[in-house]
Amino acid sequence: MTQDEDGPVAALSRHFGADVRPGKLAVAISGGSDSTALLLATREWAALAGVTLVAVTVDHGLRSEAADEAAHVAALCSDLGVPHDTLRWTGWDGKGNLQDAARRARYTLMSEWAGAQGLDHVFLGHTADDQAETLMMRLARQAGLDGLAGMAPRARWGDVTLHRPFLHLRRDVLRAFLRERGIRWIDDPSNEDTQFRRVRIRQALTAFEECGLSVEGLAKVAGHLREARETLGVYAVETAQKITRFDRGDIVFDRAEWAQLRADMRRRLLQAALRWVSGADYGARGRAVEDALSGLSEGCDTVLHGCRVMATPQTVRITREAQAVVGAHTVPGEIWDGRWRVTGPAQPGDTVRLLGEAALGLCPDRAESGLPAASLVASPSVWRDEVLVAAPLAGLGEQWSAELLRSEHEYHDILLSH
Repeated sequence: MTQDEDGPVAALSRHFGADVRPGKLAVAISGGSDSTALLLATREWAALAGVTLVAVTVDHGLRSEAADEAAHVAALCSDLGVPHDTLRWTGWDGKGNLQDAARRARYTLMSEWAGAQGLDHVFLGHTADDQAETLMMRLARQAGLDGLAGMAPRARWGDVTLHRPFLHLRRDVLRAFLRERGIRWIDDPSNEDTQFRRVRIRQALTAFEECGLSVEGLAKVAGHLREARETLGVYAVETAQKITRFDRGDIVFDRAEWAQLRADMRRRLLQAALRWVSGADYGARGRAVEDALSGLSEGCDTVLHGCRVMATPQTVRITREAQAVVGAHTVPGEIWDGRWRVTGPAQPGDTVRLLGEAALGLCPDRAESGLPAASLVASPSVWRDEVLVAAPLAGLGEQWSAELLRSEHEYHDILLSH
């Protein structure tokens, strides 16, 4: 291949292939070399493909230089004639994994921003170097197949598709592309801070190259594992269609069929069910899932990932955990807990919130619903001051209804995606 045929603009064309191209898309740009090259390459490709381009930057507010870097990006976009917005994250509480929290916050902010802009697609500048680092980080955590499959070229986040068209390109190729065009980029000093495991692994990869363990090779390995993971996803959907029942926001498996599954398949179905019920954009921790699976084999209930996992002689049921939605309040007609819309003859001041155990006794027809008490306790209800007006899933308030906004197809999509 010539350099152009193997360069970033050509990578964008290959990424879409024969797919229908979006009419408008966004590029996430931090000012670093990877995202800056992505912006320029996408601008050139978009002009040829007839695609409208906008750009977005997330200022995490974690470094004093961040605001100046966002201003630099805004100026570059202005010079290129690309509309640009800066989003700011103020949610870091100093606890947990900073890089992971920042990444999730960044994707969520961009997804919400894109939705407000009427955008369905956001481009990210991850490279083969990033893919190799991700694979090594997950090896260090003793990840299974799903983790070792690395980052996906396409992934859903909220209502937006995130695209990574440069996963097969090295960072050096992108920097050469920028130098040819006389465009400078910003080097983030945190990329050299060895307190972060990713930085230490990045440095170690140089030594691995001398042993024949190249970045390109590691990225290809991640790609092979992704193919295997996608194949398993297809089988998981086929299995789910045979043994799964959806019951008013709960997922129910036939326990006899469940017991016949291989351990890995049970794990996949449970992980996806936890995400579908909770609405989380990530899976439960592996150790917690293993404990839940072990408990189910002994007929024990478990609480994890905002859900309650319950075993009966006939079923395995995953429902919402009441404690996870104690603080969820909205008004009739608005979305509650990310998945229910309660409607009826509302009056000003009415609120939708958790039914709760204490109020369950106020629903005389609850047994006729066929739902277990744990599911009803965590269901939406309507309150007027401190008076219970309706609990649709528990049979109270015949003029009220609760619409589930999460489909069966979304569960299957979780099994297929990563």
